[in-house]
Amino acid sequence: MDLATLKQKMDEAHYIYDETLVTVLYVALKLGRPLLIEGAAGVGKTEIAKVMAAALDRELVRLQCYEGLDESKTLYEWNYQKQLLSIQLHRDSEDRDDLTRSLFSDEYMLERPLLKSIRSEKPVVLLIDEIDKSDEEFEAFLLELLSDMQVTVPEVGTIRARSVPFVVLTSNKARPLSDALRRRCAYLYIGYPELEKELAILRAKLPHVDDALCVSVATAVRNLRSSEAILKKPSIAESLDWAAALDALGVRELTPELIRSTVGFVLKNNEDILTMEDMLRSGELTGEACVCSEEECDGSCEHHHEHRHRHG
Repeated sequence: MDLATLKQKMDEAHYIYDETLVTVLYVALKLGRPLLIEGAAGVGKTEIAKVMAAALDRELVRLQCYEGLDESKTLYEWNYQKQLLSIQLHRDSEDRDDLTRSLFSDEYMLERPLLKSIRSEKPVVLLIDEIDKSDEEFEAFLLELLSDMQVTVPEVGTIRARSVPFVVLTSNKARPLSDALRRRCAYLYIGYPELEKELAILRAKLPHVDDALCVSVATAVRNLRSSEAILKKPSIAESLDWAAALDALGVRELTPELIRSTVGFVLKNNEDILTMEDMLRSGELTGEACVCSEEECDGSCEHHHEHRHRHG
């Protein structure tokens, strides 16, 4: 696949990209290098692996990371029930050593995502999602796979890749990752999109939504993200959810009343919702500032004013 074809495939998937992103993807694919993608939650890191799987016509093998993840959940596990059954069936066998060896063969091995991805006859896309949520021990365990495309199973030995997967690791930067892991990967950082890019995403993913509504949503989300008081910045996925919710109501204009009634689609905790209310009253969210006195204001002002007054 050449660079132009990759761009075409990403266009078909309605993934909005820039030249740096698509170039890094292409070169990492050509060189067979794992790709580490960092950025805030919800900026589209996981979506890249899905788009690449579709573009390459490959199976997507996903490993969701979490604290306490170990080899039995990621690499392999022995089928103990089948082993016990085999022991019962061959308990009269004279050659106990052969029986023991047979119990630790491929026939009794349950593949987990990492082993499945390198033993697949056809190349896959391996997504190691949110690697920063796993322990440092698991991160160290991954190094052999990332550098040599092989894993070591004590009872079997070294298992080398039948095909080389395209490996995508994502991180929300919950903890620092080791230099050893970073050296083995190509690197890409994805930030929150600028207004025009977010608007392009809304238009691509929700082509039926009124364009003026998309502009209002993109602008409001940008203002929410720019506020230091907002603890959890809205993700792209939440922008899409919000626009879809507003469209489901059949509206074409984002008003303060609609913001209040649908805010649960874009903000996910009460502290941020209270901050949003302050921003709405001061005009920071929509650009429509309230100049009523505290006694008169009912929080529903919709007029364009020449100056702002922020209620405490």
